Amino acid sequence: MAKDKIRRPRAETPKGFRDYFGAEVTARAAMLRRIAEVYHAYGFDALETSGVETVEALGKFLPDVDRPNEGVFAWQEDVEGAKPGDWLALRYDLTAPLARVYAQHRNDLPTPYRRYAMGPVWRNEKPGPGRFRQFYQCDADTVGAPSVAADAEICAMLADTLEAVGISRGDYIVRVNNRKVLNGVMEVAGVLDPSEPEKFAAERGIVLRAIDKLDRLGTNGVRALLGEGRKDDSGDFTKGAGLGAEQAEVVMGFMEARRDTAPETLARLRELVGGSAMGAEGVDELETIAALLDAQGMGPDRVVIDPSVVRGLGYYTGPVFEAELTFEILDEKGRPRQFGSVAGGGRYDDLVKRFTGQAVPATGVSIGVDRLLAALAAKGRSEAEAQGPVVVTVMDRDRMADYQAMASELRAAGIRAEVYLGNPKNFGNQMKYADRRGSPVAVIEGGDEKDRGVVQIKDLILGAQIAQNATLEEWKDRPSQIEVPRAELVARVRAMIEGQSS
Repeated sequence: MAKDKIRRPRAETPKGFRDYFGAEVTARAAMLRRIAEVYHAYGFDALETSGVETVEALGKFLPDVDRPNEGVFAWQEDVEGAKPGDWLALRYDLTAPLARVYAQHRNDLPTPYRRYAMGPVWRNEKPGPGRFRQFYQCDADTVGAPSVAADAEICAMLADTLEAVGISRGDYIVRVNNRKVLNGVMEVAGVLDPSEPEKFAAERGIVLRAIDKLDRLGTNGVRALLGEGRKDDSGDFTKGAGLGAEQAEVVMGFMEARRDTAPETLARLRELVGGSAMGAEGVDELETIAALLDAQGMGPDRVVIDPSVVRGLGYYTGPVFEAELTFEILDEKGRPRQFGSVAGGGRYDDLVKRFTGQAVPATGVSIGVDRLLAALAAKGRSEAEAQGPVVVTVMDRDRMADYQAMASELRAAGIRAEVYLGNPKNFGNQMKYADRRGSPVAVIEGGDEKDRGVVQIKDLILGAQIAQNATLEEWKDRPSQIEVPRAELVARVRAMIEGQSS
């Protein structure tokens, strides 16, 4: 009788997820640190929340309009008895958890409350090239400040943050708009009727999500979504807002209202909102933001008023902003395109109200860290690959304690180091290991070196360069391996590593 075949699990990541290795993790940590430094300099405090929230706390502003497990990774808790368990979900963003935290701890927090948060978020959406279901965000928010001075500050901080992580001025632009202006335009044009709030909110959400896809789908794609709908390349159909052709053109005209200067753009927007009080209020707020940014030296090379920015999420109630990288990269087919958005945010004055029943003003921004890292790599500005540890080789198994002592001394001096823990029989394999680890230096001490009180220090970076390019004379003049007294191990290793970077 044949044995049943053992079915082994496939060793692969789930679709839409990926693994990150040494240098990638190190680069992200360095970027998070630089972003945190800017946020901290602006007076924001750190906050870390749970990766899991109740679906009720996350709210209905997500794509899961009808079902709690659409758009998020959700599950229902098992409980005993007749009462069903709570629906829980991995957090979709870092803003909804902030609203819950503020509502829960508002009596213990200062007002305004200024916080930043960093961590992974999860979205149960269709993955694609560069679009993952788990990714990092860096948020900064001010809760309890009704003045649009808070929005202007967020925009200025966003510009400073991009430059702090290595995006040069001229390679990005922060674009600012106001949801109230768009609502006013739609009101005046008869596109939507704010006297029917439920219908208004639902239809407005479809319109906003359509406009937010302008960069990806172009004007024809947005027009289709404003109308009956659109079928993508895979055959999937997205239902549209159901606007008539004239109504759709009104919305498209609003998106094209940007002019050469902020005053000209604002004047055009004031024309478009006509007699709408909500629209006029939105234009007034944009004028204030523009003046505050100008006072901080944030000129049009850094921040601009742009009516095409709407942000897709439905909880924004006023100013919205987006940071876009303006340089070109090549896509997977070798075609040039702009990199696009790496950060966005806005004002969401009704989010905390869901918990407390009281309106609490709030505004903030979220930076997509993984997209920023990809942008720097595409621009050739990513940091050099993380340097590996110094490798202390093993020439004699019985003297492992000596080798561990060397590594310990190096680490105590702030030098990353490890002892080779594979099979030491083949010394060549130890050198191959050091090469794969990106090690700058290898330390060698055989029995003869031990008896003479010396160690050999091999410069692996210089050795590789010499092997590739140097003449015999250069090889002799610049030896990649030196012998030094054992007592000078730390000082000579440090000098060799510093010489590599000079």
